[in-house]
Amino acid sequence: MASQRERENFVYIAKLAEQAERYEELVESMKKVAKLDVELTVEERNLLSVGYKNVIGARRASWRILSSIEQKEEAKGNENHVKGIKEYRQKVESELSNICNDVMALIDEHLIPSSSAGESSVFYYKMKGDYYRYLAEFKTGNDRKEAAEQSLKAYQMASSTAEADLSPTHPIRLGLALNYSVFYYEIMSSPERACHLAKQAFDEAISELDTLSEESYKDSTLIMQLLRDNLTLWTSDIPEDGEFPFPMCWWNVDGDRPGNVSFSFRLVSYI
Repeated sequence: MASQRERENFVYIAKLAEQAERYEELVESMKKVAKLDVELTVEERNLLSVGYKNVIGARRASWRILSSIEQKEEAKGNENHVKGIKEYRQKVESELSNICNDVMALIDEHLIPSSSAGESSVFYYKMKGDYYRYLAEFKTGNDRKEAAEQSLKAYQMASSTAEADLSPTHPIRLGLALNYSVFYYEIMSSPERACHLAKQAFDEAISELDTLSEESYKDSTLIMQLLRDNLTLWTSDIPEDGEFPFPMCWWNVDGDRPGNVSFSFRLVSYI
C-alpha cells in the first residue's frame, strides 16, 4: 500500500504538471492517487478534474474544427479532401472515446466506491454525466443513444443527491444544473427542458443568496451568470406558439451583455 508520503508526492507532481500545462501527466499522477482507493480531498478532486478537462477539451475543440471543415469540403464536392478529413476526425474520436472510457472506469471502480455521500458523490456523478455527454456529442445511432441514456442517469443521480445534501447556492449543485441543462439543450434537443432546469436552479439560488458563504461567493455567482446567459441564448429557440412555463423577460437584469453570450456558452462546456 502506498504511504502518505507517496500520495503527497503524486499530488506534488500533479501540481507541477498543472503549472507546466502538461495535462496528460497531471492526469496520470492523479490516477495513481485515485487508485489508492481513498477519498480524495477537495484539492485532489479538483486537480483530477482540471487535468481531464484540459485533456478532453483539446480533443473536443479539434473534433469541432475538423467536423466544420469536413462539412465545407463536402459542400464543395471535394471528395478526396473529405476522405482524408474523415479519417483524421475518426482518429480524434478514438482518442475522445479512450479518454471518456478511462474517466468512467476510474469513477465507477475507485472514486465513487471511496467517496462519502454528499458533495463528493454529487461531484463524481456530475463528472460521469459530463463525460457520457461528451461521448454523445460525436457518437451516432445506438452508441449515441446509449451514451445519452447513461449521461441522463448520472445527472439524475447527481441531482437527487444534490437536492438532499447541498444548498441551492453550492457551486457544485449550480455547476451540475448548468451542465445538466446543457445536456437537455445540446444532446436531447429540448430547449424548453433546458430552460426550465436552468431557471429553477437560478431562482432557488437567488432566494438563498443570504446564505452564500464568502468562500464560495465568486464561484457560485459566476455559474449563476452563466445560467442566466444561457437562458438568454436558449429562449430564442423556443417556438413563439410553444408553451413556456415562465415569463420571457425575467433575466433582463443589469449587467446582461448579449455580446458576451457566446463566450459564456463556450465556458459551459468546460464546467
